[in-house]
Amino acid sequence: MDSSTTDAYIDDFARFIEASPSSYHAVAEAARRLDEAGFSRLDEASDWPAAGADGGAASAEPAASARHYVVRDGAIIAWLRPAEATATTPFRVLGSHTDSPAFKLKPKPTIANRGWLQAGVEVYGGPLLNSWLDRELELAGRLVTRDGVEHLVRTGPYLRIPQLAIHLDREVNSGLTLDKQRHLTPVFGVGHAGDLLAHLAHLAGVPAWDVAGYDLLTADTQAPARFGKDGELFAAGRMDNLSSVYAGLVALIAAADETQAEQEHISVLAAFDHEELGSESRSGASGPLLDDVLSRIGAGLGATSSDRLRAYAASWCLSADAGHAIHPNYPERHDPVNTPIAGGGPLLKINANQRYATDAFGAALWARACERAGVSYQEFVSNNAVPCGSTIGPLTATRLGIRTVDVGVPLLSMHSARELCHVNDPVALSAAVGAFFAGA
Repeated sequence: MDSSTTDAYIDDFARFIEASPSSYHAVAEAARRLDEAGFSRLDEASDWPAAGADGGAASAEPAASARHYVVRDGAIIAWLRPAEATATTPFRVLGSHTDSPAFKLKPKPTIANRGWLQAGVEVYGGPLLNSWLDRELELAGRLVTRDGVEHLVRTGPYLRIPQLAIHLDREVNSGLTLDKQRHLTPVFGVGHAGDLLAHLAHLAGVPAWDVAGYDLLTADTQAPARFGKDGELFAAGRMDNLSSVYAGLVALIAAADETQAEQEHISVLAAFDHEELGSESRSGASGPLLDDVLSRIGAGLGATSSDRLRAYAASWCLSADAGHAIHPNYPERHDPVNTPIAGGGPLLKINANQRYATDAFGAALWARACERAGVSYQEFVSNNAVPCGSTIGPLTATRLGIRTVDVGVPLLSMHSARELCHVNDPVALSAAVGAFFAGA
C-alpha cells in the first residue's frame, strides 16, 4: 500500500473510533458519513419509495439505483442497488458488528461506599479484565426519555477501576484474580452526595426525572495512536470490531462513487449489535434484521418467494471480524504451521467445526478479491488444544443459506481495553472488501 494512502486511512480510522465509544455512537457516525455520501435513511416502520421508476413492479419499496440505509438500535444496514437490478439479483454482504466487550451500567447505578462514589456496572461480553484497570474510562450510549425519544450521551473521562496496590497484595505478580462483583466497580468521586444518572441526563440536555431507560457502557478514553518502528503499529480500543465496520463503510462509499451500471449484484454493509453476547437480539446477527432488509429490497424489485431464494443462492457474505496475529510471547497458543503475522495482510479464518463459515469456495472467492485488490492474505486456524471463538458468519449462513466466508484483521490483545494491529492490515482489508463489492 502507498504510504500516503495508509496514513490517510489510519488517521480517519482513528477519528471513526474516537466518534464511536458505543454501538449507538458507531451507528450514528456511520449514518453521518452515509448521509454525506448521498445515502438516504429509511424508516422500517414506514413505506419505502416505490420501485416503478426502473420498470420493475410498483411497490412500496426502495427505488432503483438506490443508496439507502436503515438503523435498528445499535445496528445499521446500508446498500447500493444498481439500476439494472432484477428480482433475482444476488447480494454481496459485508457482515460486521458494532459492539465490543466492556462494562454496562446497572440500574440504581450510584453507589456510596467507604467515602467513595462508585458506578454499579455489569460485565458485557468477555473483556480482558485486567486491561481495564487504572484507565480513565467514559460512559457512552443512549438515554431514552418517557416519550420514547433516544438521546446519545458520552461523559468523557469520568470513571476508573483502581487496582489494589502491591503493598497490600505482595503476591499479585504471581497471579491476579479479579472478582467480577467486588473488584471491578469503578470510582468517579468522593463523599456521599452524587447522582450519576442525573449527570448523564444533564449532559444529554434532558431532566433526570424524564429518563425512563438507558443502555450505557464503558469505553477507554485514551486516543488511538501510531507507534513503533516507522509508526507501523496502531493501538486503539474497540478494533474488534470497528476495524471491519470502518473497512466496509469505506468500501461501500467508494463503490457508490463508481458507476453501478455494470454491477451484477447489490452491495450491502451489515453492522450488527450484540455479537459479543452471542448475537441473539433484534439487532444481532441471529435476529431477523438482515433477512428483513434483504426481503424488502427484493420485494421492491417484484421478487416472489422463489425469486428471493434464487437471489440468496447466488449471494455471498464476507463475515469480517478481528482475528489473532501470532503472539511472540505465547507462540505455543497458536497453530505451529499457520502463524499469521501483523502486517502480513488480512486473515482468511478457517475452522473444521464451522466456528467460522469458510469453505473451499469461500477461500477461492477471498483469493480472487485479494488478488484483484493487490493485497496478500493469511490463513488462520486455531491450535487444536485451544478452543476456537466464533463470529456472525455461521449465523448468517445458517439463517439465510447465503454462502459465507470469514475474514478479518489480525490483532494482538483482542478484547483488551486497547488492542494492537499493523497499520497495513486494516487498509488491506478495506481494499479487499472493495474488490468483493466490485464483483471479484
